[in-house]
Amino acid sequence: MELFYSPAIKGEIFTLETEESKHIVKVLRKKNGDRFHITDGLGHLFEVQIIDDRPKACVVRILSTLQEQAKQSRLHIAIAPTKNTNRTEWFLEKSTEIGIDKITPLLCEHSERKTIKPERLQKVIVAAAKQSIKTFFPHLSTMSKFTTFIQQNFTGDKYIALCRDENLKPLQELCSKKNDTLILIGPEGGFSHSEIHLAKKNGFIPISLGDSRLRTETAGIVACTIINNCPQ
Repeated sequence: MELFYSPAIKGEIFTLETEESKHIVKVLRKKNGDRFHITDGLGHLFEVQIIDDRPKACVVRILSTLQEQAKQSRLHIAIAPTKNTNRTEWFLEKSTEIGIDKITPLLCEHSERKTIKPERLQKVIVAAAKQSIKTFFPHLSTMSKFTTFIQQNFTGDKYIALCRDENLKPLQELCSKKNDTLILIGPEGGFSHSEIHLAKKNGFIPISLGDSRLRTETAGIVACTIINNCPQ
């Protein structure tokens, strides 16, 4: 199944955004009467039919609607953007495909990248969600300072991934799909001593993601995979 996306679906008949309209009409050459599936990224899957195949403003009518049930628990990863933007985009793409609900870019003491382009990152998420046929799209939060972020209220399990030589339990021994999960992933230089201390003070449990020293984006993918495959 090929899936398309429109963030603002209202009423039985609506107009698709310019980018999706061009792709559907000009690239895929779909015409009046053709049917396909579209999602709003909020758990709804619509079967629609083209009633006006304008290349820049394709109009469709909803034929049927399916509401996908939300997951029992949600995964939130707060991660420091990498110096190489392509590596951050790779993390967003793969974590979306695997299964993640919220991503917060994290500004840390050792961060090498202090700004992001949210519009570009959002496009990566949308493309990955469409490719993997997901009706719930991950939410990309605004960039947050570490010290501010960890003091926010969060109901669920809270972990901070460390790579230093400490007696740490592996994430897979602690995680549970019954609970919401928040995991902190640091920058290339790792979290500072003060950040680790502050995280522990705010209830974050230090965990290991394995014996290897992982790149930031790889650590994010490993954490995402472990949570999606952890015991009930």
